[in-house]
Amino acid sequence: MKLGKKIILPFIVVVIIAFVGGRLTGSSPSSASPDEHAEHVETAPQVWTCSMHPQFKLPKAGQCPICFMDLIPLELGDDEDLGEREIRVSPYAAKLMELETSKATRRFASAEVRMIGKVDYDETRVSYLSSWVAGRIDRLFVDYTGVSVLKGDHLAEIYSPELVTAQEELIQSIQALKRLKNSNSTYLLETAEKTIVASREKLRLWGFTTEQVAEIEARGTPSDHMTLYSNRSGIVIQKNVQEGMYVKTGTRIYTIADLTMIWVQLDAYESDLTGLRYGGNVEFSTEAYPGETFSGTISFIDPIINPASRTAKVRVIVENPTLKLKPGMFVRAIAKPMIAEGGRIMDAGLAGKWISPMHPEIVKDGPGSCDVCDMPLVPAESLGYVSKAKENAPLLIPVTAALKTGKRAVVYVEIPDQEKPSYEGREVQLGQRLGNFYVVNSGLEEGERVVTRGAFKLDAELQIRAKPSMMSAPSESHDSPEMNHDDLQAAAQPVDVPAAFAQQLEAALTAYFNIQQALGTDDMESAKTAADELKEKLQHVDMGLLEGEGHMLWMDHLKNLNAYTVKLQKASSIEKQRDAFFSLSKQWALTLRIFPIHRPVQQAYCSMAFDNTGALWLQSSDEILNPYFGASMARCGEIQDPIGADHE
Repeated sequence: MKLGKKIILPFIVVVIIAFVGGRLTGSSPSSASPDEHAEHVETAPQVWTCSMHPQFKLPKAGQCPICFMDLIPLELGDDEDLGEREIRVSPYAAKLMELETSKATRRFASAEVRMIGKVDYDETRVSYLSSWVAGRIDRLFVDYTGVSVLKGDHLAEIYSPELVTAQEELIQSIQALKRLKNSNSTYLLETAEKTIVASREKLRLWGFTTEQVAEIEARGTPSDHMTLYSNRSGIVIQKNVQEGMYVKTGTRIYTIADLTMIWVQLDAYESDLTGLRYGGNVEFSTEAYPGETFSGTISFIDPIINPASRTAKVRVIVENPTLKLKPGMFVRAIAKPMIAEGGRIMDAGLAGKWISPMHPEIVKDGPGSCDVCDMPLVPAESLGYVSKAKENAPLLIPVTAALKTGKRAVVYVEIPDQEKPSYEGREVQLGQRLGNFYVVNSGLEEGERVVTRGAFKLDAELQIRAKPSMMSAPSESHDSPEMNHDDLQAAAQPVDVPAAFAQQLEAALTAYFNIQQALGTDDMESAKTAADELKEKLQHVDMGLLEGEGHMLWMDHLKNLNAYTVKLQKASSIEKQRDAFFSLSKQWALTLRIFPIHRPVQQAYCSMAFDNTGALWLQSSDEILNPYFGASMARCGEIQDPIGADHE
């Protein structure tokens, strides 16, 4: 007890001294002058916002136009001098956000264009052995496909009576020249010699080789059979006749393919075609040789897109001296073009060169003609190639710097020469993705620093401070401080809704109508069951069917619809169910105006609901069924605002 008194007495003395000191210094709260009090009132927050939707800044207290929650006063920070898309944070906050920045730089980077396809024959190296005279095939020396042949190999033997006549002409012409050997008539000698030359040429045009003609002349007797020789080395890929068959002039007997040079036919998506150029290099691999990489040159890009697959054929020519690559093989290919400014391609091997427009393997240092087709060479620059000069390099930023929302892309740019870390949200136009980088077509300058880590945190902080999020497109309707719920509905821009999404939304709306009818008949249990059904139907609405801004808007609407549905599910009385249904109905009215469906919906209103404050709801029929009064006043209300495609 004595110890307690020793502690209490000094404490009382300290309190008395503090009180007296306060009176003497005039620091008592009640001693503030009227002017100081007025000044305090003037500096009180005059802007009100919603904690769920901070993009709204209103001049007085009230309810949020979207979620109808009570507004809260907005405390203005030290970034009042900044624009609505700018934000300033303390060094400590920047450290907590783990912000990292990187410079936008001009340099070359490679894209990756992945394709699949198959090995095919080189059409320019496919030849045909045909019959040059009508006759009968008596012998096929190559009697199955897949056989390798060399140029000059004998392949078939054909019988033809026409051959005898042609050979007789040659033999008789030779004999006639011999008889005129001692003649003094120059004219007769020249005529005989010309007849021999014409007979030899006729046999040559019928397919006889020089050796065969010489053999006929040496033998001195005609033969009714002719041997056909291969005109190219390669693989016999087709055998079109059988022994004993009669053929006409021009009938195809064999098809021979030279596989030392092959084609690879690839499928490229239309979005990847900007990175592909005639003459560009492509690498590919096959299932047959895992771990081994082959390469070739693009020789053709189909100018027509396949409407079913949205792809175009890309032809690659490949040298195949060992015949490892076989037609029909499946391949996986990748092209790594170095993208330059304006979507052009930087290729050091082609810059300043001249190339054949039909045979990309023919590249020369200056103008001239193609060694294969004799066509004039063209400058590589005319095909979209540039030199490795800095002015040709694109402006690049890391992929992590861009916040993409549908068709829009935004970045946070560091504002230089600021005492505290400051950043500006800016919309940019992105080009092609090059590995871990994006090409920036507009919106940034070289040397500006962009946030590469923590950009989402900055955007969240921007919303907390009641500034418009960079993730949503600027909207004039959000800039009006006097906007109310009716104005918001009138200003809402409908979203282009796919048919499948509209059907799923209609299924959820049917569950809402079940709630309305249950409350209209005072059936609390049925209302809860219908709320369970609504929650389930909302989960089955596929937001992936929406793109861009529509996708982002639906996420906001879905959050509110779910929140009010859960509130209705958990309601312990029918009165609380009706309170939740009131908020749910206002949200549905807004949702159906932004995401229109094909089903007509009636918007009803009762001015006597909730102590004459009024409330709206939606229903499927024209006959009023009041969910707020139930059986006691089931017909109280009026159809106020029809919604739907049939009424808009």
